[in-house]
Amino acid sequence: MNNLPPLAERMRPKNLDDYVGQKHLVGQGAVLRKAIESGALPSMLFWGPPGVGKTTLAYIISQTLDRPFFSLSAINSGVKDVREVIETASRIKENDGQLPVLFIDEIHRFSKSQQDSLLGAVERGIVTLIGATTENPSFEVISALLSRCQVYILQHLSEDDLLDLLSKAMKDDIVLREKKVEIKEHEALLRLSGGDGRKLLNIFELLINSISGKKIEITNQIVLDHVQQNMALYDKAGENHYDIISAFIKSMRGSDPNGAVYWLARMIAGGEDPLFIARRMLILSSEDIGNANPNALLLAQACFNSVNVIGMPESQLILSQTAIYLATSAKSNSATTAMGMAMSLVKQTGDLPVPLHLRNAPTKLMKNIGYGKDYKYAHNFQNSFIDQDFLPEAVRGTKIYDPGNNARENESKEKLKRLWGERYKY
Repeated sequence: MNNLPPLAERMRPKNLDDYVGQKHLVGQGAVLRKAIESGALPSMLFWGPPGVGKTTLAYIISQTLDRPFFSLSAINSGVKDVREVIETASRIKENDGQLPVLFIDEIHRFSKSQQDSLLGAVERGIVTLIGATTENPSFEVISALLSRCQVYILQHLSEDDLLDLLSKAMKDDIVLREKKVEIKEHEALLRLSGGDGRKLLNIFELLINSISGKKIEITNQIVLDHVQQNMALYDKAGENHYDIISAFIKSMRGSDPNGAVYWLARMIAGGEDPLFIARRMLILSSEDIGNANPNALLLAQACFNSVNVIGMPESQLILSQTAIYLATSAKSNSATTAMGMAMSLVKQTGDLPVPLHLRNAPTKLMKNIGYGKDYKYAHNFQNSFIDQDFLPEAVRGTKIYDPGNNARENESKEKLKRLWGERYKY
């Protein structure tokens, strides 16, 4: 029995009827099930958290359609591996008339060049691509490839799904069906699994192997006594990682130091890279605080430098101090919205010419044709200011920066009104 694969692998379903979860995709009459049963299968991306059956579903699809199946992992595969599979798939299609399925796990880890190497094969119909990702494909998959794939969102397994998985394991598994296992309480099992079916089965197998006796009774306390709790509290590679950093950022943005320090502690307890946390606080100090308190950026930068020098565990104090400071600081997103406005304006208006008076004139010819002419050097005027235009003529007078309503930016607002009059009347 010691040579058997892990329970999660032994319980991998072979067909859609045995597949647990994702009823919105593969239940009777669901959209993906219809596509599979019709045989008209598009290239697709499965987006969802770990352990919800992305790899299994890809395998079931290939078996149901009786197609050649190739599998690559983006972690250890390069362009050369992709090209070799595509060449083999091309020969199969040419010789046998079959359209192979190419499954790529963690496709978001492929570089642009690696994703480009897939594009031609998908466009020419050499393979049906199925990519699996825990990251939003809109950000991680090149647009040309994304546009040729149907995106299906897989969800965390529900409580009923997870209990069904355990029931199937105890009934069908070659090892478990020989044991007398009774689950008296299941809350701790489900909580530690975090909706991840693979993790649930791994925890369950660990429990069974660590409890002696002919009859095994599972209670919440037994689960907590035998399982390292931190295995599910924080998954640096999965969706929980992004949910918790999101909660951390939103707590600081919402001026709640209690929430900020709590989510900080969750990340530290889970082994998160402290420099990752410090980098996110650097971003927030500009994105959400900005000119309401310019010192926030300085403190966040000092925090990053200090964490880099000191390391853990001492750095948790520096991270805590900074998180509390940012949470209790005045807030403004005026720099963020100004940049968004400017980028939108550039997108709408294109490459507007730089006004002649603002152009550099390093040569005599440039001076002769008007480069730099009529430019007024601000420091030559009272209070180092002179009224002149700094935007292209086509967008002159456009308001881009709108100061936030806080003490520091209210001072800036009054100054801008004094200097510019109607141009900065808010």
